Amino acid sequence: MIRNLLFSLFSFFLIASCKENSKTHSNIEKADKLYEEAIKLLEKNDVKSYEKLQVAITYYSKENDFSNISKSLIVQANAQKNRGDFLGAESTLVEALKMMTENDESLYSLYDTMATLKLNQNQYSQAIEWYDKALSVKIESEQKRLSILNNKSVAEYKLGKYGQALDILQKLDLSKLTDLNLKNRIKDNIEYIKWLDNNNAEAQTNIENILKLKLENNDFWGANSSYSHLAEINKKSNPEKSLYYAKKMLDIAQLNKSPEDRLEAIERIIYVEKPANTNSYFQIYKNLSDSIQTSRNDYTTKFAFIKYENTKVKAENAEKENQLLWQYLLSGLLVALLIIIIILYKKRQKKLQQEKEIEVKNTQLKISKRVHDVVANGIYQVMTKIENQENFDKENALDELEFVYEKSRDISYEKPDPENDKKDYKEEISSLIASFKNENTETYTVGNEHEIWADVSPSVFTEVYQIIRELLVNMKKHSQASRVIFKFENINHHIKIQYSDDGIGIPGDMIYKNGLTNTGTRIAAIGGEIIFDNKSEKGLKVIISFPVS
Repeated sequence: MIRNLLFSLFSFFLIASCKENSKTHSNIEKADKLYEEAIKLLEKNDVKSYEKLQVAITYYSKENDFSNISKSLIVQANAQKNRGDFLGAESTLVEALKMMTENDESLYSLYDTMATLKLNQNQYSQAIEWYDKALSVKIESEQKRLSILNNKSVAEYKLGKYGQALDILQKLDLSKLTDLNLKNRIKDNIEYIKWLDNNNAEAQTNIENILKLKLENNDFWGANSSYSHLAEINKKSNPEKSLYYAKKMLDIAQLNKSPEDRLEAIERIIYVEKPANTNSYFQIYKNLSDSIQTSRNDYTTKFAFIKYENTKVKAENAEKENQLLWQYLLSGLLVALLIIIIILYKKRQKKLQQEKEIEVKNTQLKISKRVHDVVANGIYQVMTKIENQENFDKENALDELEFVYEKSRDISYEKPDPENDKKDYKEEISSLIASFKNENTETYTVGNEHEIWADVSPSVFTEVYQIIRELLVNMKKHSQASRVIFKFENINHHIKIQYSDDGIGIPGDMIYKNGLTNTGTRIAAIGGEIIFDNKSEKGLKVIISFPVS
């Protein structure tokens, strides 16, 4: 039964462990799927990407997958950046940075995103610092490294550092660059910075040629920056042409659904448009600016609410999981406690069974001893009297045998012996020793007085009486002694009985094989000791001692 319970407990925890492992794989799979869906939505600038990533982060958090958590947070920050929630995006990146190590593969992406946030907020010096951090760590591809360098050059020329900006771009090896859009953007920036630096006359033609390539490649975001550059180049020298490019930029901005680019395009239009037409553009500019700010505020609130709600749900789930964990733990403890109780119960039952068996054996031994003491030794004593006493008549023999018979019946019914309390111990001992006297053997007692036995209890006396009788029976059967002496003394509340005979003695290895089997047990029962001195040249000496109260 215990084995079955142990097996059940093991199975319980094994199943729980398997469930946890299965749960782990399930969490990672769900998170990975949500992450992939979020990336696709982010490419479409769909705000739902942020929400899916938040759920993915929840699943990754359950498995303490900090690498994927930080990667998801970086993508979230990009979603916030695209919607103008710059401060929220920075906070998200700081949260990701806390979970990352120096060797994290996504570290460059975090630095790059933070730099772009600073660039969008016109914090150009800080943007350059973050771009440098991105360039100082491992970057997954050469194309990405060139893109970061291109963006750093923008921050440089925004600070008026045209020479440094050009130095960055002109050192780039574009021959192996497979991304045509990036290649065209770098070339466009080189031409524009040259114009900013020294009013390069070829800049306009070169940028117009690059613009054609962008449009042919459907790079409308790149075309937007080209229109902006061309509008700026012609702003003072050819306002009409500048207005043309500004309006083209407005069309592309609307196509790209970029309110910020629309706002820049309208600003350029107002600068070169005829005064009569500027009022309508001013109103459009104001309404769009207010709409952009409102939209940014709305998305900031929406992103914060998504994070709050998810954190709230995560806390609730964590509480439920903790409760479930406690339930598992308590269930395990209850099962373990049940097994312990059963084991202890079994041990207790076994102990009780052993105690019962010992009790039965002790009872059997006790009965055996009493049978030996009362029946065997009693009969032997009657036989000795008949043998040794010439005047011992038939009636006395029958009376003594009747007495032995009654005692044997008392033993079978486990009756106590009330006569024991009424015995005269001195007379009993003297009578016992004298009964073994015959024409060949003389028995003597020394010191057997009433004072010796004054403090001896009935139970102790019974054991002593039987020990003495066993010694006498053994003497009668084996020793061939002609003289037997018992000497009794009470020394410091210890009774000392010295037995000696002049018989043939008993070899050491035969002491407990000649009717003296129970002697050691008896003396131990009353807290005494017995010493057999069989080293004398002739005879046997035995010293018995035991305490009295």
